[in-house]
Order: sequence, then structure tokens, then C-alpha cells
Amino acid sequence: MPHGNEMRERTALTAHPSPLVRYRDGSASPGPRTLALFGFGSTPRDIDDPRWLRVVLDPLGDAPLEAWEVDATVEAGRQGDLRWSRGGGWLYAAVECHEDDHGGPEGAAVHAYGLLSRFVEAAEERHVQRIWNYLGAINEGSGDDERYKHFCTGRIRGMGDVFAQGFPAASAIGHHGDPGLLQVYLLATDRPGTRVENPRQVSAWQYPRQYGRTPPSFARATLLPAGDVLAISGTAAVVGHASAHAGDLEAQLAETLRNLDALLESGGMPAGLDGGAPLKVYVRHPEDEAAVRAFAAKRFPSAPLLLVHGDICRAELLVEIDGWRYRD
Repeated sequence: MPHGNEMRERTALTAHPSPLVRYRDGSASPGPRTLALFGFGSTPRDIDDPRWLRVVLDPLGDAPLEAWEVDATVEAGRQGDLRWSRGGGWLYAAVECHEDDHGGPEGAAVHAYGLLSRFVEAAEERHVQRIWNYLGAINEGSGDDERYKHFCTGRIRGMGDVFAQGFPAASAIGHHGDPGLLQVYLLATDRPGTRVENPRQVSAWQYPRQYGRTPPSFARATLLPAGDVLAISGTAAVVGHASAHAGDLEAQLAETLRNLDALLESGGMPAGLDGGAPLKVYVRHPEDEAAVRAFAAKRFPSAPLLLVHGDICRAELLVEIDGWRYRD
């Protein structure tokens, strides 16, 4: 895989500018250039627009909306369980389905990823840059019967040739809503990005057998084709392939920040998390909200922040952070 600088030299002059991701107040609605708009938890709005998705994760504190804006007029539509929008060389696609209709978490993942793979493969914007996965009771079950591990197996089964070029950046988080609901959504474009790995961590697809029959299928980050944004996967206190600092929230936050710093360096991005780094923080225990906000206020006070109640894919991990780092 080419280094980030090499990829930028080949694609930056022809790649479309990346979507602008912003956290907006809860009264916002999709505009003509909105690629996607996300509410969280029991957001009391029902917008009849394929670009609108109410993510089942409950917010902690303020509940802003997350908006993706592109420099073009957007068109949108639905195909059964799949919704989509496109504009400015970018594609958003999302699937919501229920495990009861597909035999459990593995079957639901096969269904969701099958729909997305076939749709993206037929699109001009067929290079997937980033994926989000939200499922209920992610840590329920033991050993190979953990629900997250069944999801990972279904994800691989559902992936088509569109993923043969390599895995994109991704997050997989457990929600506390309808236990059978699976939500998967992605961002794709018409040119390849550059997958970025963290030198402090084993690549997820190379995890040893102890993490399940099917290793997680994601890159640690993706440098978007214009080289202007690093899309950061869910990042937690993992060193090598092992979880660190079990039960110690402050230490896990500090380790997570070290991993984020390493990713920025590996992706050739400016150091630090500032106003150009909107972040989403998944917190296992809602009572930890104040401690997480205090850490953020001290270590990256100007970064736009959205906290949500979500379970990390390893039961011993208390917090995970994903987001975006813009170059300017």
C-alpha cells in the first residue's frame, strides 16, 4: 500500500474535496448540499428524507446533530432497507435491519453488507472510505459466541468484491435501544483513499485467534483521496493487540490519545486535535461523562465533541473515540 504522501501526489489534483463534517443544533434540517444528517437517541424529529438517520445511540449531555455537507447539489433515494444520497463525487449509503428477520447478528450483518456491497459496486463512487456499525448487546455471549464475533463473521460473508482492495476505516459499537436493530452506514467516493495503520497496534485483520474465528475487518484510519482529511476509526486503549489499563478510565483515555497522536503522524496530518477535529466519544458508563469531558477539556479543549452512550467491542474497554482530522 503506498504511503500517504505518494497517494496524495497521484490523486490530490483530481480528487473531490472531502465532505465538511459539523455538529449543528437540533433544529437543523437537510439542505440542498447535505449528504447526510444524523440525530442521536430519542431525537424528537421524524424527517422524511433518505439522508436523515436517527442513530440509536443515546447522547450524553447536549445532543447536536451531525451534518455532512458537500460542494454540490445532492440527490437521494431508497431501495428497500437501503437509503442513499450522492453529490460532489461522494456517496452515503445506510442500511437498517432487524436480526429477527435474518436469524441473528451474523445473518443481519450478511444482509446489511450484501446490500451495501452490491449497491456500491454498481455506483461510480465505489471506493468505500469509512463505515459505522451499531448493534445491540455487542458483548453478550462468551468466547466465539459473543455477539460481536458473530457480527464480524457476517460482515466478512456479506462483503463483496468492492472490499477486495482493502478494508476501510470503521467503528463497531453496541447500543442500548432495540436489541435486534442493526444500523450500518458508509461514506464512499470515486477515487481510492489511503489506508493508514497505527505502528503502536497490530492491524485488526491480523489479530490472533483469541479474538474470534473472523478477525475484525477495518483499517485504523483512511486518508481521504484529496489528502485533506483523515477519517479516524474507533480508537481505544489497545497496544499491540491487547487491551490496556482494564478498569482505569483515566489511563484508558490517555492511551487512546497516544494512539490518536500516532495515527495523525502515520497519516501525515498536523499534530493535535483542535477545531478542525470533530470527535465522537463512545462512553460505556454514563456516569463517566464528567470525567471524560474533564479529560477532553484539558487535552483537546477546542475540538468539537459529541459524547454518546455506547459499548465498546471489548468488554474491558470503557471508552472509544473516532472522528475526523482536517488538514487546514
